[in-house]
Amino acid sequence: MNDSQVERLRKNTYQETNQCIQCGYCLPACPTYVSMGKESASPRGRINLVKLAAEGKIDIREHLAEPIDLCLGCRACEVVCPVNVPYGHILEQAKEAITAAESQEDAPAMTKIKSFLLRHLFPYPSRMRFIGNLAWVYQKSGFSRFLKRTRFLERISPVLDQWEKTLPPLSPPKKRVQWGEVFPAKGETKAKVAFFTGCITDALLYRTNRLTIHLLTLVGCEVVIPAQQNCCGALFSHQGMTEEAKKLARANIEAFEKSGADYYVNNAGGCGAMLREYDQLFKDEPEWQERAKRFVQAVRDISELLVQFGPLPFQKEWKGIITYQDSCHLRNVQKVINEPRQLLQSVPGATYVELKSADQCCGSGGIYNLLHFQESMKILDVKMKDIEETQATTIVTTNPGCYLQMRLGVERMGAGDSIQTLHLVELLAKVCGVEE
Repeated sequence: MNDSQVERLRKNTYQETNQCIQCGYCLPACPTYVSMGKESASPRGRINLVKLAAEGKIDIREHLAEPIDLCLGCRACEVVCPVNVPYGHILEQAKEAITAAESQEDAPAMTKIKSFLLRHLFPYPSRMRFIGNLAWVYQKSGFSRFLKRTRFLERISPVLDQWEKTLPPLSPPKKRVQWGEVFPAKGETKAKVAFFTGCITDALLYRTNRLTIHLLTLVGCEVVIPAQQNCCGALFSHQGMTEEAKKLARANIEAFEKSGADYYVNNAGGCGAMLREYDQLFKDEPEWQERAKRFVQAVRDISELLVQFGPLPFQKEWKGIITYQDSCHLRNVQKVINEPRQLLQSVPGATYVELKSADQCCGSGGIYNLLHFQESMKILDVKMKDIEETQATTIVTTNPGCYLQMRLGVERMGAGDSIQTLHLVELLAKVCGVEE
């Protein structure tokens, strides 16, 4: 065990780990503790392990890596903690220490693959778009239907087969929003907003981005697409790659500052949470922290601006029952809870039914459901039982990861013909009569 990593972990987390009074309020809020039933899968258990590692009593890689890696990072524990332990910061520092420890030794093959993809794919929007274009060709060519008919994917990888089924029909790449575009407000201009397109949404779910822009212009927002924006850095930060996350954050801050916009809007709970914590990312860099603070003050989720500048001009009625699954990071980090519900409850003709476990993670967790598929599915299957109780015909989400996870849940239920999953803006656009 490297003494410098232990000392760094002690310096960055020890005081915070001592804030935990081991009361156990976090246990029922933690999806991995509920599904796994062991203390090392709970927030207080992980905090205690970080403390022991910071004291040099356990090995960072051997004893800390697995429990930390199995954390979804949903941060529901922070909401219920009576003494406000900053679990998110402890988690990020632990991941950074683990990443450093693994780089000093022979890292596992999966770690190397993950690191390669993070360093050489996600920071490059053009490469992400290329992957998205290939996915469109894959669907359009009919090759996807051939694989389903022959059950080829199911035979070589049941996990990959399940994920292939969650991908919705993709729009032609020419309909993707272009960097540098400006969309004028319809009617009176109430505000100028800069739109953060995201990685996965821009590459694959770009229809959601187009509809987001439509809705913003309908409520009087001029929308600009900053040309030099990049990945928000969340995937890097969550994997302990802090310097890489900072590099991306600096690029985004500069790009959005140049836009001259009043607000910086996004439609992905996870991305928005990262953007709202840029000031925390630069705690040790005063100049950048000041710029990050100004940036953070301008960040808004799409639902916030639609409520602020609405009402939306609804043109149609919605038939059926709607339920809503919170994005953990939208709810627990951004504290945006009421606005999506307010919008859904205002939809004419719709019946809104609150999901009893809406505040609990669906098991997506960024790329958690790819790295820990079986653990993720245990959480998802419980969630789908709660959704079944609502008798909903439409599940609404506000994050691409949650959206794909819920589509997979519907598929696993065998309810693909009776339940649809939509992003919030997709549903709102439909009742506003927005055509693609």
